[in-house]
Amino acid sequence: MRPIRVLIVEDSMVFRELLVQNLSRDPVIEVVGVAKDPFEARDAILAYKPDVMTLDIELPKMSGIEFLRKLIPQYPLPVVVISSLSDKVFDALNAGAVDFVAKPAVTGRAQLEEFIQNELLVKIKIASTAKISRIKQMAAQQDQPGLSMKGSDMIVAIGASTGGTEAIFSVVKDFGTDIPGVVIVQHMPPGFTDMYAKRLDNQCRVQVKEAETGDRVLPGHVLVAPGGDRHMQLVKVNGVYQVECKPGPKVNGHCPSVDVLFESVAKVAGSKALGIILTGMGGDGAKGLLAMRKAGARTIGQDESTCVVYGMPKVAYDLGAVEYQEKLQDIAGRTYRVLNKT
Repeated sequence: MRPIRVLIVEDSMVFRELLVQNLSRDPVIEVVGVAKDPFEARDAILAYKPDVMTLDIELPKMSGIEFLRKLIPQYPLPVVVISSLSDKVFDALNAGAVDFVAKPAVTGRAQLEEFIQNELLVKIKIASTAKISRIKQMAAQQDQPGLSMKGSDMIVAIGASTGGTEAIFSVVKDFGTDIPGVVIVQHMPPGFTDMYAKRLDNQCRVQVKEAETGDRVLPGHVLVAPGGDRHMQLVKVNGVYQVECKPGPKVNGHCPSVDVLFESVAKVAGSKALGIILTGMGGDGAKGLLAMRKAGARTIGQDESTCVVYGMPKVAYDLGAVEYQEKLQDIAGRTYRVLNKT
């Protein structure tokens, strides 16, 4: 098997050398080049034809985001962004980056090496399998037909991972204020989920916030599970849907886990729910979606042609958990059609 050819774009010489040393230790990684600014990176891409590029957002001569906007249309290349805690990372994902890692706020060599080995390496390997030719192929926003709110006690649950920030936006932007309450797990580091929720809130018609224990799940409102060490679950208190965000061990390698959310929705809402599983590596959410379907819920999976990584939806489909398989741009419409029939 040919190693994954990686180009590192980082202006800090110390961190750049640390990246080279640690990534090169992995037998499936070959660091083919380094660059300290976008102009060197452009030349390196042409010279070395890397499979994956790591990219710092803050670069001299041109920002990493501007570079992405110029690069991706000409040279479709999986890019993993290395970012400090900033909402600029979502501009980078919108510009075509496949995924990101949160640079630790530490300077100790041992801690930085642990970050590279445990987080960045995993993201690079996932990115090497990503399909990026479709990242910017989003359908124009259209108003969806209004819901018949006889299903006012319905719940919509969404799970996603790699490529999911843009996929979730593509779906949620088409939701009107008549949509039943929505709960979302998107694999993301702590801190970024709050910024992501606020970004969706500013760009969509529904109200979006990072979830807290006790938040009610209401029509026209979206709750995003907080990143970190807490799982989000659906509960029913005095006949009202709420969420609980409680610490717990990783499930399928993730906290929060899509499976944990979906399984709670299956238990609490049963047939009064609709589950949606979007792009992502691995199988988190597949068993939970199957539990939802067995409990009478309706289910939708993103199709292979529009996934950045056709992992989670594929596992769910193979398990028989997916009732409708749809292109990303058709999922919101299918959601409305299904809910109008309930």
